[in-house]
Amino acid sequence: MILFPELEQSTLFFETMARRQGYQAVAGIDEAGRGPLAGPVVAAAVILPEHFELPGLNDSKQLSEKKRTELYPLIHEQAIAVGIGVSRADEVDQINILQATLKGMNRAVARLSVPPDFLLVDGITPVPTLIEQKTLKKGDSRSLSIAAASVIAKVVRDRIMVAYDRLFPEYGFAGHKGYGSQKHRDAVAKYGPCICHRRSFAGVKEHCEGP
Repeated sequence: MILFPELEQSTLFFETMARRQGYQAVAGIDEAGRGPLAGPVVAAAVILPEHFELPGLNDSKQLSEKKRTELYPLIHEQAIAVGIGVSRADEVDQINILQATLKGMNRAVARLSVPPDFLLVDGITPVPTLIEQKTLKKGDSRSLSIAAASVIAKVVRDRIMVAYDRLFPEYGFAGHKGYGSQKHRDAVAKYGPCICHRRSFAGVKEHCEGP
């Protein structure tokens, strides 16, 4: 793992420093959906061109749904490559949310049309891969590549949850996107969990049948 100076001059600082050290395809990686009671965790990997500019791009959590929807196609148009990785709710139950997140990130990297030689990963946990990488706390507000990945992951996951809402309208997935709102918890208590609920999560496991 390479080291960078602490001074950050722009939101492309880490990408620029990686290129200056010889890396050519720098991918930002982020996820959406670690905390919800239902639905998958979705990871995205994005390789941006060297001189990238997209006004308004920021951490997806800081953006409105309307703004994320506007940015989503623009990121796809301008990015060198975009990869998406999904870990289903049953995988979360089987291997825990952290491992499911890392598996989703690996899947996103594998689906990039241009193989990356360096990764910028949001958070503090490295992705289990031989590719050189750097983790960044609050990386979605410090790196444009990670910010782009956060928008892609969030929009894709929201669309999945809207699709689940059509299959299971009683839970209101289109509104809360699987997070543990009171309305969602009340629906789980009334109807029990459906196939896309995370049965190992508090708020759901209490309503599962069996031991």
